[in-house]
Amino acid sequence: MAVMLIVAILVVLFGPYGWARMVLNRYNREAYFSGNGFDLARLLLDRLELPHVKVVETQGGDHYDPEKKVVGLTRARCGEKTLTAVVVAAHEVGHALQDAQHYRPLRARTRLVRLAARMERIGAGIMMAVPVIALITRVPATGFLIFLGGLGTLCIPLGVHLLTLPAELDASFKRALPLLVDGPYIPREDVPAARKILVACALTYVASALMGLLNVWRWIRVLRR
Repeated sequence: MAVMLIVAILVVLFGPYGWARMVLNRYNREAYFSGNGFDLARLLLDRLELPHVKVVETQGGDHYDPEKKVVGLTRARCGEKTLTAVVVAAHEVGHALQDAQHYRPLRARTRLVRLAARMERIGAGIMMAVPVIALITRVPATGFLIFLGGLGTLCIPLGVHLLTLPAELDASFKRALPLLVDGPYIPREDVPAARKILVACALTYVASALMGLLNVWRWIRVLRR
C-alpha cells in the first residue's frame, strides 16, 4: 500500500514534467513558421503596440520580466521555426500583454516573488542560527523560530506558485491562443496541437504547486512530532 502511494505521488508530481517535455519535443522537430520564435515575438509585440518591450536571448528559460519589460527566449527552444517555438513565444508575449493591461495576478506575483527572495534568505538564516541559539540560551521558544524559518522558506514560495497558475493560464488561453488563431500565424488544423502545447506548459506549473504543497505538508508533520 505504501509503495503504491509513493508511486502515485511520483506520477502526480513528475508525470506532468515528462509529458510536457514529450509534447514540446514532438512539435519542435519540423520547420513550421517563416521566422523563428524571436521573430514572432517581435511581430506580436509590434502588433500589440508594445515596441518598448524587448525580445532577448536568455539561458535562464523562456520568461517575461515585468520589471525590465523584456521577453526572454532560449535559443534552443525559440530559435527554431517550429510550432513549439511559435506557441512558447506567443505565451511569453501574453505575459507582456498582461503587464500592459495591469493584470492583477501578474502584478501580485511579481511583488510576491520579490518578497519570497528576501524571506527565503531570512528563513535560511534563521534555520542556520536556531541550533546555535538553542545551544547558548536553551530557550524553548526556538521551536517558534524554526516555524518562522519554515514559513519563510516554504510557504511564501508556495504562494508564488499558486499565484503563478492563474497568470499562466490567462497568458496561454486568453491571450496567446487568440493571438495565434486570429492572426495569420498558424492554420486552423494546428490549433489543437497549439492548445496541447499550452496545456503541457501549464501542467508543469500545477506540478510545481503540488510539490510546494507536499513540502509544506512534510514540514507540518515534522513540527507536530
